[in-house]
Amino acid sequence: MATSAEQVKQLREQTGAGMLDCKKALDMHGGDVAKATAWLMEKGLASAAKKASRETNEGVIQTYVHAGARMAVIVEVNCETDFVARTPEFKAVAHDIAIHIASTSPKYVRKEDIPAEVLNAQIEKFKQDAMKEGKPANIAERIAQGRMEKYYQENVLLEQQFVKDDSLKMSELLKATVAKIGENIVIRRFTRYELGGE
Repeated sequence: MATSAEQVKQLREQTGAGMLDCKKALDMHGGDVAKATAWLMEKGLASAAKKASRETNEGVIQTYVHAGARMAVIVEVNCETDFVARTPEFKAVAHDIAIHIASTSPKYVRKEDIPAEVLNAQIEKFKQDAMKEGKPANIAERIAQGRMEKYYQENVLLEQQFVKDDSLKMSELLKATVAKIGENIVIRRFTRYELGGE
């Protein structure tokens, strides 16, 4: 079955992939849009991993002020070129990231940003809590590691479930965006202000 130009156009609008990639995906999967989409996503995520080491010196500083002006977020989201930084897709993702930060109040962008003393103190606290519950020391250690996963999900931006789609972690949202726009994206830093807060 020959792939029509309309099918290619539809798949391109759906995925943001290039025309040739869309045509190839449809040809490979006999015009099945769902299979072609899955193949393009898989291919895009693989290329996103390759792009992770590329420099990101452009981007935007995105702000979000919650209704009533009682809370605000400023986030720096970087990409490789100023061309991509000006696209509506990139700006929309930066805005979604700011809304997410406003909603979930993370403390760190990535796990590596947690100071060693904070990390060690948290693990020790979880271990002591488990031992107070009557667990032996070797079991308490494993319980503490398990509780650290929950701690990361609550406090680390890239480990959180995306507020607009809880089937995606924030790190997965970034990878999907990298696959779609074709450039590396990094959340550099953020600040969240709340009226009367610290």
